[in-house]
Amino acid sequence: MGCCAGAVVLAGAPRAALVVLWLFTDRLSVAFDSAVVGILGFVFLPYTTVVYTLAYAPGTGVSTLGWALVVVGIVADISSWGGGAYSQRNLAST
Repeated sequence: MGCCAGAVVLAGAPRAALVVLWLFTDRLSVAFDSAVVGILGFVFLPYTTVVYTLAYAPGTGVSTLGWALVVVGIVADISSWGGGAYSQRNLAST
């Protein structure tokens, strides 16, 4: 049940997932050396930040499959920007 709830939070609200990761785990401090990087990721690239945080393994870093998932996170972030711009353009034309 916890895994399914985490997947729903991750899919629907990446910033909420980052807050949950920050409050209840040490994954963010393990994945990022600086809090600034995590904050910038929270603001500008939330999907990418969540995926990188979950793909990062202490000592070994991110595997090849992990990097492929990070690319998917980047695509999700870019898609969310494009979808927002498209939505705003449609609202302005009506």
